[in-house]
Amino acid sequence: MAAGLLFVAVTGPAAAQDSPPVDHARQYAACMTLTKTEPAEALASARAWEAQGGSQAARHCAAVAMIGLGRFDEAAASLDALAQDLDPAEVDLRVGVLGQAGQAWLLAADAERALAAQSAALALAPENVEMLVDRGISLITLTRYWEALDDFNAALDLAPGWPDILIFRASAYRYLDSLDLARDDVDRALNLDPDNPDGLLERGILHRIAGEPEAARADWQRVLNLAQGTPAADMARGNLARLDGTKP
Repeated sequence: MAAGLLFVAVTGPAAAQDSPPVDHARQYAACMTLTKTEPAEALASARAWEAQGGSQAARHCAAVAMIGLGRFDEAAASLDALAQDLDPAEVDLRVGVLGQAGQAWLLAADAERALAAQSAALALAPENVEMLVDRGISLITLTRYWEALDDFNAALDLAPGWPDILIFRASAYRYLDSLDLARDDVDRALNLDPDNPDGLLERGILHRIAGEPEAARADWQRVLNLAQGTPAADMARGNLARLDGTKP
């Protein structure tokens, strides 16, 4: 979400009485930038700003800072509350904040609450592709694979050239033991984006299931070469260790 977008929604005549709106916009942008490098400092700044009348913009920055600090439950609850307090007419903003709440709930390992936030967002914006994908991921986490497929299918109808959606759908098909459909999706995704680490990771899993350990090894090694320091690389490393018998 663009920093200026939330600022526009939560600053009005009352806020402008204290200082020129541009000062509020700069303060919000600076706070959000700080969340990426110094989340503790950003949180303190946001709390102080909120006490001085920073309102929703300060609350949003504080919630994002809490994500950076690993305080996922608190961040998610704050984002849920913020979404409820935003102007109902600001649909895009509410959808964006609910989407962030869903992601925070997933980080907090609470897929049920993530699903609730994402479903609330989709009630407002049924054709939001990113939200359909996010809810599909929550549904996979909850082992509700057929429902996840419905969301991924809907997302692909809206964005047929998006490789990541094909990869997520491949995972859902794999969990349902529809391995041919899973392989078709992952091959289509890698034709569109040959160096996609998640696609290579998924194809490696399908190779292993098919009894093709060397092909699996090649895909997972390529993930390590392409995406060190990412969750995909961590999973590829774990799969390679299991393949070699060095990890239970």
